[in-house]
Amino acid sequence: MYDLASMEEAAARVHAVIPPTPQYAWPLLAEAAGCEVWLKHENHTPTGAFKVRGGINYVDGLKRREPGLAGVIAASTGNHGQSVTFAAKRAGLSATIVVPEGNNPEKNAAMLGFGAELIEHGRDFNVSLELAADLAKERGLHLFPSYHADLVRGVGSYAMELFRGAPDLDTVYVPIGMGSGCNGVVAARDALGLKTKVVGVVAEKAPCYLHSFEQKTPVPTNSCDTFSEGLAVRIPYPEALAMILNGVERVVAVGEDEMAEAMRVIFSATHNVAEGAGASAFAALMQERETMRGKRVGVIVSGGNIDRPRYNLVLAGETPGKA
Repeated sequence: MYDLASMEEAAARVHAVIPPTPQYAWPLLAEAAGCEVWLKHENHTPTGAFKVRGGINYVDGLKRREPGLAGVIAASTGNHGQSVTFAAKRAGLSATIVVPEGNNPEKNAAMLGFGAELIEHGRDFNVSLELAADLAKERGLHLFPSYHADLVRGVGSYAMELFRGAPDLDTVYVPIGMGSGCNGVVAARDALGLKTKVVGVVAEKAPCYLHSFEQKTPVPTNSCDTFSEGLAVRIPYPEALAMILNGVERVVAVGEDEMAEAMRVIFSATHNVAEGAGASAFAALMQERETMRGKRVGVIVSGGNIDRPRYNLVLAGETPGKA
């Protein structure tokens, strides 16, 4: 399904719209982690996150499959919604995005800026998804998935860039939200015939993929109360989990304080903004720095879309959401 030809084709579609993002080995991060650290800067895409790559590839296929389609609808906490809207509008489609109540206001503004119709509904992503599915039937819209092979191939283009730009990586740490980003790394690694280990990262407060990995079956959780919207998932996708089980070395859970500290370190060492999910992979590396000492490691900065009030808290030494 994810052979080299299909991964190269998806990368070509992505690169026809957006340029590759950089990967840099930052010396101060190496000093902090005790190993060579290559950051993959997905915070440098036109939407500030990796997901736009999957949106571009998915919409390309969707337009060919359903040429008369008028519009799409999706549930999102922000980065997926920006991706969907960016790709849909570019293809002449309408985009409706359902977000949880109290969602990141700056991500909401970005989705509106790209041209989305925005609907706030529900306490978290999974409740928003239920409404999106109902509205898709009611309005005759295509329900844009959060996980699909075309999304995996599209976002896998960043991993193709990373593996070619920083060869011979021992391990890559990558966040797990719905799973496309993590599995894009797995797909690219396998297509290129590499032996690099992949470590998935979740939030301690949103551990459904950790529990599912440990029990080898989908395990939902009752809540996902993390300030990292990109990791705030309660119900794992079975298709995503199957690929994670086959291709991921281990899954690591990081705490809210660990992510906040990783955001601070990334800013101080590189002057890059990483949102909670975007810093989670580096937080996991810091948690395992004794194990990774002296190795050559890739870290995916999946996005930089944190709102200013919460980022101010982080830079002041605090953790968002804590009393």
